[in-house]
Amino acid sequence: MKDFEPDYRHVVDAAWNRRPARLPIYEHKIDFGVMAEIMGEPVPPPEDEGADLAASYAAQCRFWKRMTYDTVSFEAKIAPRLPGHGAIYGSRPGPIQSRRDLSEYPFDEFPAQFWAYWGPHLDALAAALPPGMKAVGGCGWGVFEISEDLVGYEPLCLMQYDDPDLFSDLYVRIGDLMVKLWSDMVRRYDALFAVYRMGDDLGFKSATLLAPETIVSHVVPQYRRILSVIRGTGKPFLLHSCGKIFAVMEDLIAAGIQAKHSNEDAIAPFEEWIERYGERIGLFGGIDVDVLCLRPPEEVFQEVLRRGTAFRRRARGFALGSGNSIPEYVPAQGYLAMIEAAKEIRRREEG
Repeated sequence: MKDFEPDYRHVVDAAWNRRPARLPIYEHKIDFGVMAEIMGEPVPPPEDEGADLAASYAAQCRFWKRMTYDTVSFEAKIAPRLPGHGAIYGSRPGPIQSRRDLSEYPFDEFPAQFWAYWGPHLDALAAALPPGMKAVGGCGWGVFEISEDLVGYEPLCLMQYDDPDLFSDLYVRIGDLMVKLWSDMVRRYDALFAVYRMGDDLGFKSATLLAPETIVSHVVPQYRRILSVIRGTGKPFLLHSCGKIFAVMEDLIAAGIQAKHSNEDAIAPFEEWIERYGERIGLFGGIDVDVLCLRPPEEVFQEVLRRGTAFRRRARGFALGSGNSIPEYVPAQGYLAMIEAAKEIRRREEG
């Protein structure tokens, strides 16, 4: 579609749970190798050491526009820059295991390090955006994921019972850091973003990763603090969270999220998300990654055309895309079939 002109307002409408005039396509993230295969040119990962940031973000923006997205997805990731990062992967405990660890952790020094790294990335992205296009994102990684990374999942569960006061104080301290980073983000780069977003995987296939009441008591209050910062911008907030999190969705909506992304048919078909929440929040995604991986392109096209058309009719605030992301193992042809089906839905609506 050579004459495609991005208009980020379509994504904003979907996030506010208003029906966009044109069906938006949305993706949480897309593997750089998949981008390069489709584009026929290198798309250098911007976080590689010595990367040419201007070239990387320019190539990414060419991809997003060619695929007819109205927005790019970008998060300045918190956890990978944190001292002692890595416990979330399960290989070792994190740097905070005791009250002393918490008191000595360099939370106050971290924002300067964060901006020294991510500021040039945000500037390069802002310079590369085509007219009509803005970003969806902000500060990457969420409250719970950062706690996993600073402590480790199993040690975190033990901490909750062995030292509940430390467990509680940990989340407050993480909230303090995130409020500071988000406040700086909206002050410095508000013009870059159409929709603010945070990814925080709170569940797995059958349940939440912590007891629902624990999430409501310790994680959600920090969401409220972050969302109070974002609310001042007048822009919507999209939560990306994997897993079966129905047990805490009402609390998340009450905390102030405007839209939700991530779905897996093995947990619940997207139709159930629409039935439960479609009257109150925008819903992004809808197409299970397994469909893109396991079916031939012609079947992907027909499945996305059928279901995407139905989702567009049933949900006011809907943006079509994968239910999670496009990692390196998603076949380029399966992904492209989804994009072509979205374009066909648009063409049929235009008459």
